[in-house]
Amino acid sequence: MTGWWKNRGTAGKVELYTRGSFHLFVLLEITSFGLMPVAATAPGRRSVLLPLALLLVVCGHAVLCGVLNSLALSWVVGRRERPVRLAVAAAVVTAVCTLAVLVLRATGQFTEEAVAPSLVAGLTWFCSGSLVLCMRSVKRMLFIPPTAGIATGLAALALGTPAVTSLFYGVGIVLGSLFFGATCGFSVWLLRTVYELEHSREVQARLAVAEERLRFGRDLHDVMGRNLAVIALKSELAIQLARRERPEAVEQMIEVQRIAQESQREVRDVVRGYREADLSVELEGARGVLSAAGMDCRVDFQAARATVLPSEVQSALGWVVREATTNILRHGDAHRCLIRLTAGENGSVELVVENDGAPEAPAGPPGSGLAGLRERLAALDGTLAAGLVGDGRFRLLARIPERRLQGLEVRA
Repeated sequence: MTGWWKNRGTAGKVELYTRGSFHLFVLLEITSFGLMPVAATAPGRRSVLLPLALLLVVCGHAVLCGVLNSLALSWVVGRRERPVRLAVAAAVVTAVCTLAVLVLRATGQFTEEAVAPSLVAGLTWFCSGSLVLCMRSVKRMLFIPPTAGIATGLAALALGTPAVTSLFYGVGIVLGSLFFGATCGFSVWLLRTVYELEHSREVQARLAVAEERLRFGRDLHDVMGRNLAVIALKSELAIQLARRERPEAVEQMIEVQRIAQESQREVRDVVRGYREADLSVELEGARGVLSAAGMDCRVDFQAARATVLPSEVQSALGWVVREATTNILRHGDAHRCLIRLTAGENGSVELVVENDGAPEAPAGPPGSGLAGLRERLAALDGTLAAGLVGDGRFRLLARIPERRLQGLEVRA
């Protein structure tokens, strides 16, 4: 309701869900194993200090594992260093608590036979899952369950527990630790993968911007390189003619002035994006970029129709395709995209870019990209409409009227 969920990105939502799940592990450990000694206390027993003490031990252990889980997840997403000391402390505390429970069972302090195995299993399972979060490689994660099982089985056997029972201790610890370790390991893998995908999307957006800058620099070089070379050559020629008092020097300087004025106009055209562009190339480029990003991108247009559009119209619509492609890569979580160039009502030209996975509300302040597109289209009496159309789909519609198509020179 306040935007704390919908304004988050996909990676932020997955992280929030993962952290919430591990916070529930604290309550799960307390309710499943901490309350068992209290519930198993005989009604006529005089002292309840031992069950309450065990409850407090389990509560402290659950909180310790919860804090370790939180810090380990922060390390997974790269916000802090790995909590090595806390992980070692959690392992030591778990070993001490497990050994204490086995000693109490060996001395006959439990009236119910199931209390001690349940406490040992609960303490070891949840600690194993927390330790898995602090591991980098899967090989090291796989060492935790058998180590915990063997250590518990040997400790029980050393305290006088029958061999069969000690074996059951070890097998139960290994199986339970494998389950908790696999659950925690999968959560870590999922969280890292989602953040890597989000980072890849940001890199793709930056590459799209860098590619546009390179294109702009290339166009500017193409415009100014030849003209500046001609200006330098003719200026040198005019100097030599002026020194010889030849009247042709004036003509050369007039030519220099003409080339300089033409260069100014061409630079303005480059800056405003009004240079002639091939809309078909822009559409195919958008298909390639979005498909490379893992999206199902469909581009519908008639090549003949796109190539006969006036150069000014192609340039304006080409900018719409570039800006829309950049926004799809940078924002939302799109899986499918449709780009369609069609003839609209009354002979107008319409360009539609629609994608799914759009957030219900923008994550940050509005940018200047759409405003710039509206300015470009307004010069051709065109319009731009953008917004959500339901089911998480975002649609961008650019329309240029027929009168502008007829009033502009059509490129053959």
